[in-house]
Amino acid sequence: MLDIIQIPVLTDNYIYLLHDSDSGETAVVDPAVAEPVLAVLKQKGWQLTYILNTHHHSDHVGGNVELKRQTGCQIIASEFDKHRIPSVDRGIKEHDVINLGTHSAQVIATAGHTSGHIVYYFAEDNALFCGDTLFVMGCGRLFEGSAAELWQSLQKLKALPPKTRVYCAHEYTQANGRFALTVEPDNIALQEKMIQVNELRANGLPTVPSTIGEELATNPFLRDLSSTLQAKFKGIAPVELFAKLRRLKDSF
Repeated sequence: MLDIIQIPVLTDNYIYLLHDSDSGETAVVDPAVAEPVLAVLKQKGWQLTYILNTHHHSDHVGGNVELKRQTGCQIIASEFDKHRIPSVDRGIKEHDVINLGTHSAQVIATAGHTSGHIVYYFAEDNALFCGDTLFVMGCGRLFEGSAAELWQSLQKLKALPPKTRVYCAHEYTQANGRFALTVEPDNIALQEKMIQVNELRANGLPTVPSTIGEELATNPFLRDLSSTLQAKFKGIAPVELFAKLRRLKDSF
């Protein structure tokens, strides 16, 4: 069993610590800052083996150098981003496999939010660490890639098993849900999801992780076949529908 610890940092970021008890190996996904990670490592008695970065933005790599300095861990990131992420030891690309003790993650390229964005999919553990590509009821902004690129990236994630847990890097869920209700107000699953989300946040609890199944039912960026969205945006191809929704969300 892969131990997963979710660490809230900054305003709305999540860092994830992954630990394999059989080997003792530990990885951290997207450490925005080092101190909270070091504190949990000390508390658990774990030694950091790897940093797994999804993309180069500072709120995902800000703790890299200090963590490597204090633990001697290896930094793993997209080959495309090796020049933009400091101290990368291993550049990886789509279809590469990362081993964490007895657990393994498939690397999936998800250009769109950034050109070199990647995600880590632990199939046997039903866990997807997707950075800023997919959020609960949302998706990343188009900072470097095109709508067509991000749409294609999301098709890869849509195809994962419905039970796959979605560990995204930000607590954006309430705002994403409010937007989703403006474009698909009659979606019962979405309405029920928002009741749960609002209750969780009112109690200071995270809304992450979600699952791929939940996202297929509630996330408008994955729901181009929805009858409501089809009626609202008649005659628009799926990728154009996605681009339209992304523009609407940007100005929401």
